[in-house]
Amino acid sequence: MQNYPFKPLKLFWGLIMLLLAGLCFAQTQVPTRVEANAALLKLLKIEEIKAKQVADSLRLSAKVELDQTRVARIGASVSGRITEINAELGQEVKKGERLTLLNSSELGKAQSDYLKASSQVNLRRLAVQRAERLLQSDVIAAAELQDRQGILTEAEVDLHAARDQLRIMGMSEADLLRLDKDRNIHSFSPVTASITGVVIERHITLGEVVQPTDSLYTIADLSQLWLVAEVPEQQAQWAKEGDQVQAEIPALPELAVKGELIYVADLVNPETRTVTVRMAVANPQRLLKPQMLATLKISKPGSQALVVPSQAVVRDNDKDYVFVQTTPAHFEMRAVRLGREENGVRLLLDGLQAGERIVADGAFHLNSERLRSTLE
Repeated sequence: MQNYPFKPLKLFWGLIMLLLAGLCFAQTQVPTRVEANAALLKLLKIEEIKAKQVADSLRLSAKVELDQTRVARIGASVSGRITEINAELGQEVKKGERLTLLNSSELGKAQSDYLKASSQVNLRRLAVQRAERLLQSDVIAAAELQDRQGILTEAEVDLHAARDQLRIMGMSEADLLRLDKDRNIHSFSPVTASITGVVIERHITLGEVVQPTDSLYTIADLSQLWLVAEVPEQQAQWAKEGDQVQAEIPALPELAVKGELIYVADLVNPETRTVTVRMAVANPQRLLKPQMLATLKISKPGSQALVVPSQAVVRDNDKDYVFVQTTPAHFEMRAVRLGREENGVRLLLDGLQAGERIVADGAFHLNSERLRSTLE
């Protein structure tokens, strides 16, 4: 109880001492110079600041898309009911291969009209031939022959129209020859692949009635795809057809993709204020998948400029520093102003002169020695 009045006084002086110690530590300046011993020098790589060719580049977010010149959306040429399905999703098909089969009463009627028109032409030809013989025997007048020839011409026009209608409905010349020979109506119409590729969409079920306006299948040739990106309009001058580009696919980090721009849009998208650019990518093993994300880098030859290796830069208090060699074993930590990073180097804007020697590799070890000496 006798010491109680002195405890607040002791606590007060203790706080004062801690405050003074903190002020002294705050006033201590971290040295910018450091001396490296023989062991540390072995860990350092010294390089001279020189001008190098710096390439300009622009990095853009991109996406893998289908090559629209290698995509076919396939429909039926006549109305009918699906009776057979021959291709499924993911199946590889060849050009001309049958995808599905449908039964079409419309096709059957068109074939019937064609056969009737063909029969009429044959009859009218016989009538013309008979009239020609009768005219030679002076049995009929020339006007009668002309009338029969006119009727034949009308029948031939009807036949050509019926034949064209069957072609529109998907019948080939071989099918027409078979129809002429057999004279049998075949109302089943196959739907075939118009390109070689992979079935990426199927929109039919067995027994479904389809129309010529319906899309039944989508087939894509996946051996070549597009990489599509959007360039902000302020940087639209960067992109020109033929520019060399590289792409990085996060899902396929080991895949090196290089090429050139094959398309640069002439119009700015009014909603995004961007210009669409596109490169073609070979995909023989089908490793790339449409809708994969990517990064597109457009590169152009730059100019000579001073650069600093990226690993030489030490970040401290939101500033960039490098270690400059002043003597074989002494180094000075100097603030620098740097630009963008490109291929492992950063553009030097201010803080160093050409010919000065810096720690290009091992700056981390040297900075650790500097901080250790500060603590000691």
